[in-house]
Amino acid sequence: MNTTIPKQLPYGNANFKNIRTENNYIYIDKTRFIETLERESNSSQIFIRPRRFGKSLFLSMLAYYYDINFADEFAQLFGDLYIGQHPTPRKNSYAVMEFDFSSVDTANAESFRNTFFDNIRHTVCRFLSNHKNIFPDALQIIDQINRQEHITLSILDWSFRVAESEKIKIFVIVDEYDHFANDLIAMGTTMGDDFYKKMITANGLVRDFYEKLKIASKYGIVDRTFITGISPVMLDDLTSGYNIADNLTLDLQYNEMLGFTRDEVKRLMSVTGIDANRINIDMEYYYNGYLFNTYAVNKVYNSSMILYFFRQLLKTDKNKIPVNLIDPNLNMDPNRLKRLVKNDGNREMMIEIIKEGGIVSTILEKFSIDQLNGEHYFVSLLFYMGLLTIKEPYLNRLRLIIPNYSIQCVYWEQIRQLIEDNSHQIKINTELVEETINALAMEGDLYCFIDYVSKNAFSKLSDFDLQRFDEKYIKVLLLAYLLLNNIYIPMSEYETDSGRAGIFLQRNPNFPQVRYEWVLELKYCKTDAKKTEIDQKRQRGLEQLNQYIHSSRLKNRPNLKSALILFIGKDKYEIVT
Repeated sequence: MNTTIPKQLPYGNANFKNIRTENNYIYIDKTRFIETLERESNSSQIFIRPRRFGKSLFLSMLAYYYDINFADEFAQLFGDLYIGQHPTPRKNSYAVMEFDFSSVDTANAESFRNTFFDNIRHTVCRFLSNHKNIFPDALQIIDQINRQEHITLSILDWSFRVAESEKIKIFVIVDEYDHFANDLIAMGTTMGDDFYKKMITANGLVRDFYEKLKIASKYGIVDRTFITGISPVMLDDLTSGYNIADNLTLDLQYNEMLGFTRDEVKRLMSVTGIDANRINIDMEYYYNGYLFNTYAVNKVYNSSMILYFFRQLLKTDKNKIPVNLIDPNLNMDPNRLKRLVKNDGNREMMIEIIKEGGIVSTILEKFSIDQLNGEHYFVSLLFYMGLLTIKEPYLNRLRLIIPNYSIQCVYWEQIRQLIEDNSHQIKINTELVEETINALAMEGDLYCFIDYVSKNAFSKLSDFDLQRFDEKYIKVLLLAYLLLNNIYIPMSEYETDSGRAGIFLQRNPNFPQVRYEWVLELKYCKTDAKKTEIDQKRQRGLEQLNQYIHSSRLKNRPNLKSALILFIGKDKYEIVT
């Protein structure tokens, strides 16, 4: 009897050839997009996606498909894929030159210049070495380059001239084109904004690099260019230096080019031997939800999120489920977000996004680093970072929402850190918080948790936070502190057939011993509220709770407890169960 050996998951592997030829890896076929990209009228293309969406693997696939060196391996690498059955006229017809600027050091001006030139030197030498079979003078030129004490961008011209003399066209791939700008946003730098502007304006180093690509494209030496990054923050600044490329990021036909559709996730499960009966979490709630065009039909999963979960599942005993359901490498640029929301306007907007679950805005296709304190620019950056996604059109704008539970957790953690950073009085003992949540789970004691957070966080909020203190803000803060203990999956605005419950604390499948699940409804009255208003809110909250716990989604859950938490001002509350 023949048995099929399950394929391996390529988590963390971005080398296309390795995935296709070694260790029996599964590859989700994205090669049909080669055909679509090649049909574009403009062969200079830019494509933006959030981190960990599979950009590097896609670039690797392009390199192996187009590079002349791998013509003899075409059948092995692509034969059973879409493009192997539908090859394009330009397959294996280029010398591919691959730049990756993720290693450029932005700590200061000197380190930036040195590492930028080192990157150019390394890329040019690798390009010449990889193609020494078609460039007779390649090794001699590499020796000349390595003998130079001071490298300049002129070495690009050497490689272009060599290719032109041999009548070989170049396909330039640029990964992390925006690394320079992203580091400035995320970490700050001693270089400052002036240095950034000098590098990307006339006669600037970065601008000159793209100017050389532009000139080489004009003369047909560079025939195709594909540039990727995680944000369009440099596109506006580079317009004059590199104004020849089409930005395909939001085009409908490329919505699914990176990430996994629902059908692709099913295929991953099928060929890697994942038993669907073992998955007792809602994967779409955790990892899915991304749309990059208003009219796109299929939402896509973040590929790294889903590969991480499946990898953990395969490594875990069959009678158990993974302890960690969210990829710790996700992070989604927390330092960058933290730096951006130091601006009061951005911080207020982020709080509103978290409270409302999204925002109505527009998505800008390019903008400059010095515009990020404007509403549309900040919201657009959140979209490109993967912290917001498209839900639907709204008049002449878009309704953007938080894509999934994993990203909600990023926001909640950010809120908690911001509040603690901005109030020197707030000192949360995480061990004590965990103990109060354990009491909530095992003893049905809600009071300890609410009392601790009320006394140690709510009552010490800054004036800025107090201006936003309402039911939704309270909910966000409670969710942020509930994340300090992972025995629950806290769900905000949990949908039932009787309405949306404020918070549903679902038992984490990793902790079946948790005795109690909870449905919490939150109400808030100002300190000077009249007794009648307080009574009305209490009555309304209890009515809603009764509807939720008798809804079809909740009524049969064992050991389900419910409570109304009525806050009066910032330091008074009552719990009604």
